[in-house]
Amino acid sequence: MSRFSRRHFLGFSAGAAGLAACATPAGGDPLADNRPAFPGEASFDHGVASGDPLSDRVILWTRVTPADEDATAPVPVSLIVARDAGLTDIVGQALAEATPGRDFTVKVDMTGLDPATQYFYRFTAKTAAGDITSPVGRTKTLAASGTDPVKFAVISCSNWQFGYFNVYDDLGRMNDLDAIIHLGDYFYEYGVDGYGAETAQELGRFHEPPMEVITLGDYRMRHAQYKSDPKAQAAHAAAPWLCTWDDHESTNNAYRTGAENHQPETEGNWTDRKQAAVQAYMEWMPVRDVTAGRDYSAIYRQFDFGDLATVFCLESRLTGRSDEISWGAELAGVAPEEVPDKAMEVMGRVSDESRTMLGGVQEAWLDKGLKSSVSSGKAWQVLANQVIMANVKPPNLVEALTPKQQAAQTGYVAGMIPFSQLGLPFNLDAWDGFPAARERLYNSAATAGARLVTFTGDTHTAWANELHDKAGALRGVEFGCTSVTSPGMGKYVKDVPDLGEMFAEANEDVEWFDPNGHGYILVTLDADAVTADYFKVSTVLEETYSTEKVASFVTRRDGEAMTALAKA
Repeated sequence: MSRFSRRHFLGFSAGAAGLAACATPAGGDPLADNRPAFPGEASFDHGVASGDPLSDRVILWTRVTPADEDATAPVPVSLIVARDAGLTDIVGQALAEATPGRDFTVKVDMTGLDPATQYFYRFTAKTAAGDITSPVGRTKTLAASGTDPVKFAVISCSNWQFGYFNVYDDLGRMNDLDAIIHLGDYFYEYGVDGYGAETAQELGRFHEPPMEVITLGDYRMRHAQYKSDPKAQAAHAAAPWLCTWDDHESTNNAYRTGAENHQPETEGNWTDRKQAAVQAYMEWMPVRDVTAGRDYSAIYRQFDFGDLATVFCLESRLTGRSDEISWGAELAGVAPEEVPDKAMEVMGRVSDESRTMLGGVQEAWLDKGLKSSVSSGKAWQVLANQVIMANVKPPNLVEALTPKQQAAQTGYVAGMIPFSQLGLPFNLDAWDGFPAARERLYNSAATAGARLVTFTGDTHTAWANELHDKAGALRGVEFGCTSVTSPGMGKYVKDVPDLGEMFAEANEDVEWFDPNGHGYILVTLDADAVTADYFKVSTVLEETYSTEKVASFVTRRDGEAMTALAKA
């Protein structure tokens, strides 16, 4: 149980995962901690993190690791929050517990903070061997009003086995970020012999546990491994995170009732696995717990950055997504001469009005939120979105590639060559697989008068896209980030150096596409423009690296609308 200060009881938020955040005023007496010490030794092996900032509060996270893996006693934990890195100008304190029921993780919803203010924080664990302290983290609250510029780092797709987290390291060195937005695939579920096995062997960087994660214990261990990385810890300690999951936090190509990479006959009930994945995520990530009355997986939520922007973090996997339709499954065994007819039949099902990416409840929530954001005068409506929203088809590779280039392709890419002649979207796991739902979203944006800015992950490649509805009207722009480590299309398409240009020429929505490398986007929003700067790290196969800006794009306010993308 946590100890409450009577003075601040009414200010405590129930969103603190059952752990109290009883803030004391600056200069007040320290909270008395008369709880018995944890009887064993413990350490802070996974750093600190913050997330889900509001104008008066923020989630602060850590994990205490008992030396005895079988420990059952709670670990008393205290927290201080200050205006300075030396933690002398203390503005808030809290008492909490790390318990085995939550895998010894701690989340505190620290209230009573000032808007648009940078803070520093540190946890202390009370043990029989003496007090131990965590690293110091930096965080920041949101502005309550005004249109001061904000700066986001946008990232996704961090796979342990594919290399070092140099992207995280670079972000961890920054001190001017308002938030880091992670768009999913924070970790990957595969075992050591799965996706990334060859690179893992070269680097000696293997997943733990060694098998594919399925149970709650498996998911917890995988989270623990990823947060043991010093570069990941540095990024978490540098700024508050706004996180949403994609599929690999549960398993590949997940949807509401199943997943491509879940086999019930050998891996059990899908609902049990989904619940385990969500529970571990909510324990290990600095996110505010789901509002009472919602589905346990409904982590969609919004954040208002003063009068400048509303950021809507979407959930597009486990709550409302319709069953998967994939070209691989649909065209398996189909004779080449029958592929066009089969493809048209598949597209008929893909276009069914009943198919949803978000589910009806979330669609209604987003529709209401867009209208509220615009009517309250926000300049920008931002979607933290997992998968590509733009209309994208492959270029006609039969015509675009030389015979030598075609002969060099293998596997999935070789199969894409004849398919590309059909002029159809190739990734039905993206919004292209849910065109009616995408059109409903565009209609919501148009009705609200939203200036829609979409951030997207998933593909391990970089995009600058314009979003057009089926009538051809511009409804927004999309900035797609590459990956922290996961390989993109450029790794698998051999000897086609102009592949990015081919995609841009073949698609009205695609302004720029880069299929190579790893990195992040720095996005700056002000009252008149949104600028996206694309950065790459030179390598993820070595821990020493350099960073380079490779492209910049901007959209501007245009009366009640917004402009098409331009190079910045």
